[in-house]
Amino acid sequence: MPYNDIFARSISNPETFWAEAGRAIDWYQEPEVIIDDTNPPFYRWFTGGRLNTCYNAVDRHVADGRAEQVAIIHDSPVTGTISRITYGELQERVARFAGALRDKGVDKGDTVIIYMPMIPEAAVAMLACARLGAIHSVVFGGFAPSELAQRIDHARPKLLVTASGAIEGTKTLAYKPLVDKALDIAGHAVDSVIVFGRDFVEADLRPGRDYLWQDLVAAAPPVDCVPVEATDPLYILYTSGTTGMPKGVMRDNGGHAVALHWSMKNVYNVEPGDVFWSASDVGWVVGHSYIVYAPLLAGCTTVFYEGKPIGTPDAGAFWRVIAEHGVKTLFTAPTAFRAIKKEDPQGELCRTYDLSCFEALYLAGERLDPDTYHWAVDLLDVPVIDHWWQTETGWAIVANCRGIQELPVKAGSPTKPVPGYDVRIVDESGKLLGANQEGNVVIKLPLPPGTLASLWRDDEKFEKSYMTTFPGYYETSDGGYIDEDGYVYIMGRMDDVINIAGHRLSTGAMEEIIATHADVAECAVIGAADQLKGQLPVGLVVLKAGRSRDSDELAAELAGMVRASIGPIACYRTTVVVDRLPKTRSGKILRATMRAIANGKEYRMPSTIDDPVILDEVTDALKGLGFAG
Repeated sequence: MPYNDIFARSISNPETFWAEAGRAIDWYQEPEVIIDDTNPPFYRWFTGGRLNTCYNAVDRHVADGRAEQVAIIHDSPVTGTISRITYGELQERVARFAGALRDKGVDKGDTVIIYMPMIPEAAVAMLACARLGAIHSVVFGGFAPSELAQRIDHARPKLLVTASGAIEGTKTLAYKPLVDKALDIAGHAVDSVIVFGRDFVEADLRPGRDYLWQDLVAAAPPVDCVPVEATDPLYILYTSGTTGMPKGVMRDNGGHAVALHWSMKNVYNVEPGDVFWSASDVGWVVGHSYIVYAPLLAGCTTVFYEGKPIGTPDAGAFWRVIAEHGVKTLFTAPTAFRAIKKEDPQGELCRTYDLSCFEALYLAGERLDPDTYHWAVDLLDVPVIDHWWQTETGWAIVANCRGIQELPVKAGSPTKPVPGYDVRIVDESGKLLGANQEGNVVIKLPLPPGTLASLWRDDEKFEKSYMTTFPGYYETSDGGYIDEDGYVYIMGRMDDVINIAGHRLSTGAMEEIIATHADVAECAVIGAADQLKGQLPVGLVVLKAGRSRDSDELAAELAGMVRASIGPIACYRTTVVVDRLPKTRSGKILRATMRAIANGKEYRMPSTIDDPVILDEVTDALKGLGFAG
């Protein structure tokens, strides 16, 4: 059936559409209601159904006779090791670690924080939580103790799972001191900490609280899967908001399993047994959805890659992994390909590998610029698919659904809405706009299954953040337009969250840190376009009266503060010292205008500006550092 027919059916009759998709999942009890719309905007999918996500991702494949198929390939150039775990072995590991969690008091409905590098044990920990009906919250291993502490206090976990450390570039990063500091900062006390010991870094264990993973698993009995309601929470994933406080996106079990399983064939065109590689991290939504859950739900082999696109050892790293492991489909961020292109512009390293197994490249996480798109197409000679989604949605909103019908590509567009997503463009008043008219990208409710059910412990913020501005629609906070052929174009964020190498980070959080510097009176952080990272933060700082600082020295101090509080992923380096910040007469800083100036875009002088001269001074300062066109 062609794309247009399938999409139309998903919008006109979502109950029938998703009921059919739900038959691919194993249920202990079939759903009674496919979509419960009695309390909008809190729609609930597959109400009355009972299942277990871990069973669907692991055990059923063993039961179907595929215990010997490889489930996870761990390729770690930073440690020089490659290992393979079959579905049978994965079932044993997950069942025993679930037993270890239960021995430490974890039960259905409890929360567990997971702070791990890119190793299979991260997936084992996630799946073990799902096996018990516990709720996991994975925190990216690169986050600083203060960020981890913030999430501990909000998620209130019974237990924390970590590893002794990771290798970052050429350096060994010990995780346990970071975890200890976070737990010292946090107001919430966890009962236990489980540490997976790695042979290149030891961890100091605090008696009575800390336990070595290997010791616990050796003594733990395997446990069976616990049936849960389809609407029960599976995980919490914190995403940056426009202020420093992250939002805890809550995903349910039933809708998540159905949607992600459906997406593997229909969006990515992969089948059970295919090797699927998502080059991301388990700490991000891509890692949750397309390193761990979706490939395993679909019975694929998933690749855990503990390395970088360049430098481990060179810009041919991705091609080696594809060739060595028979990867059919790769999903990564455009940043990775910009880095590879910078190191190997002619693609010479690519030509040294046999990539005949490789069928498609999917890119997401930030806008795919046409130059990178054409470079990848010319180099690989396979479909290069741009697609767009968010942490909140958990899977693609707009994509070229190759498993349904491969559509012609338009560079700069992620193609058309995925079935289930009724994407519209509206102006500030909520009025629908026509073809090629740029405005706010919204999605008509209800959202399809697999998207956020709410925010953890904050239904009010869920409504305010996503459902209030445009009643009847989910607010994506992205701007864009739909052309006359129905192709969607995403032009960028409408708020103050910037996208650094596919990672959404809050400029507000950076501002809060910079504002604590003894010499800083006021500041604003904006996102400036960067050829490699997509966006980079630029700080505009007003010094306190009577203070005078060397600009390079101040920039280094502020960069160090941001790095210590958020982590190196913030990539904060550039500070511009200005006399004043441009504001409206009511005192609101003109961040959107400054972003336009920094990125060399046309802008209209705000009618409410307090003093236009200040804007000229900021423009000159940005130009002095190579911004503003």
